[in-house]
Amino acid sequence: MNLAAEDIAFIKDHLGEWLAEQSLGKPPAVYEIELRERILRVEEELKHQRELLKTILEQMDKRFDALDKRFETLDKRFEAVNKHLDVLRNEMDKRFELMQEEMNRRFAAVDKRFEIMQEETNRRFEAVDKRFEAVDKHFATVDKRFETLQNEMNKRFEGLTRRIDRFMIWSYATTLTVGGLIVTILKLWP
Repeated sequence: MNLAAEDIAFIKDHLGEWLAEQSLGKPPAVYEIELRERILRVEEELKHQRELLKTILEQMDKRFDALDKRFETLDKRFEAVNKHLDVLRNEMDKRFELMQEEMNRRFAAVDKRFEIMQEETNRRFEAVDKRFEAVDKHFATVDKRFETLQNEMNKRFEGLTRRIDRFMIWSYATTLTVGGLIVTILKLWP
């Protein structure tokens, strides 16, 4: 059903009166004051939401700083482990040099002990090889632990990023919706 131009003009002329009648007997000035009060409350709530968002972002910055400190601690531990391994390697090198010198003296002094010393040296090298294998296994487990830790941290960061993204989209949508409602209400009310 199409409205005629006369009908549209009639509706425009009387729309304000009809809305005033529907406001439960309140004069338009009182209604406008109430509307302004509502707008102020909405603005205050938006301000509170903005402050809450700032607080959340500050907390996230603090958490990131704490994570940076943890990573610095891990780096220091890596450095300490590397220094300790260097010391162990140097000590083992010194031990090997001492063993070599002693074996040379014994070889020159006694030919009969050559075979005994050879067997003993072989046993020692096997023990050293076992020690190196144990050290290699230890390094493999340490590498696995660090990979697991790194994967867990990556998952945590990804989860945190998703949560932040969802929160930002939700906040933005809420802000736009409330703003749209306010603009619509302001346009519809006289």
